Amino acid sequence: MSHDQYQNPLISRYASRDLVRLWSPQSIHSTWRRLWVALAEAEKELGLAISAEQIAELRGAVDDIDFSAAAAYERDLRHDVMAHVHVYGDRCPTARGIIHLGATSCYVTDNTDLILFRESLRLIRRRLVAVIDCLARFAAAHRDLPCLAYTHLQPAQPTTVGKRATLWCYDLVLDLEEIETRLDRLRFRGAKGTTGTQASFLQLFDGDHARVDSLDQLVARKMGFDGVYAVTGQTYSRKIDAQVLDALGGIAQSAHKAGSDLRILQSFKEIEEPFEEKQIGSSAMAYKRNPMRAERMCGLSRFVMSLKSSADQTAAVQWMERTLDDSANRRLTLPQAFLGIDAVLILYRNVSEGLVVYPKTIARRLAAELPFMATESILMAGVAAGGDRQDLHERIRVHSQAAARQVKESGEANDLFERLAADRAFAQVDLSATLEPARFIGRAPQQVDAFIRDVVDPIRARYPDALAAPGEQLRV
Repeated sequence: MSHDQYQNPLISRYASRDLVRLWSPQSIHSTWRRLWVALAEAEKELGLAISAEQIAELRGAVDDIDFSAAAAYERDLRHDVMAHVHVYGDRCPTARGIIHLGATSCYVTDNTDLILFRESLRLIRRRLVAVIDCLARFAAAHRDLPCLAYTHLQPAQPTTVGKRATLWCYDLVLDLEEIETRLDRLRFRGAKGTTGTQASFLQLFDGDHARVDSLDQLVARKMGFDGVYAVTGQTYSRKIDAQVLDALGGIAQSAHKAGSDLRILQSFKEIEEPFEEKQIGSSAMAYKRNPMRAERMCGLSRFVMSLKSSADQTAAVQWMERTLDDSANRRLTLPQAFLGIDAVLILYRNVSEGLVVYPKTIARRLAAELPFMATESILMAGVAAGGDRQDLHERIRVHSQAAARQVKESGEANDLFERLAADRAFAQVDLSATLEPARFIGRAPQQVDAFIRDVVDPIRARYPDALAAPGEQLRV
């Protein structure tokens, strides 16, 4: 590694080697060559004068790329695709004349992007399923552990630790559905020619429309696609990019929400992310255990969400059949969106597998607020014991406000139950029975069970390989 040049942290620190390799120059330009081989094969099969020897020569050099020579050609030609056409031709002199025959640059660049989308989305799908599984296991383990719930970040009716985890998990389930949709609907650009009219191929095949149409479909099948986009300009519609980045941005939204929740819960000392034996929380404050994984997850998620707007704007400004202002932007946004989400999901799984729960702290924090939440039950019990509903309501209101003032102004414990116990109007009410946390969690445990049975287990059954793969180790 050169230390006097900028290094992209997604590559050097965060994303997996698999995805970094997938979007590497070697992977991209080898794919260009595989596309040129597929085109030559299809053209030969449909009757053009291309020899088996020429195709064998091309196939034998798919991965043998002289990148220095390509860079030299590009400096002179100012055209990346033609630079690689020349380098491929130098390596395969017998086949030089049939490389890129009838094609435009987007034959290799756009079709390669779609191939990389497919492979990247499959990898992201595996990571998503693994995190869904981790969160579901965590939810099952804590399905009935009561905890304080929040609306507006203010104490609200209790839930359970497991039920809260299903909220994080279900967001990812919805994201998985979007990823599956993008994969199901992904098509190939195919062999469409300079402006999408296939005019060059029509000329090659002497005006035979059927063979031109067959070429389009045949190349797609050779590259593993069932179909091509119905129409294109010079490029496939850039709405495809926007849709893919929307799906990746959706994962980022979910991860950011969960990461934020975990950061708050760690500040409450209820749940902590993993903390290693030699890990340092702060360079100054040695006692600290900062939620650095969740914080990093949030930071990377914000970055991915910010990339969505570039895809939207690029799709909006593609004049007529295309403009080239998409090129530099897409070189940055497309790979980095995938690398960013790859890194986010690696972190998310690492955090989910190592969450530490502190039931006593959770119980203590719940107990501090539970008296206020129990007041409706106390009111009903008092009415059942013969009390006047309006009188009891007013007494609870007065006692509750007095107890709240004591908590807020004096820093004392919540003494609402002591105040109610001293009030003769509640003498017939078993106050202690109303303080059982399990009385306030509703169907949370049953909802966890149903969610795992009806939603998560079918996902596990569809993707067993994703569950078998070990999690990536954090690099830093």
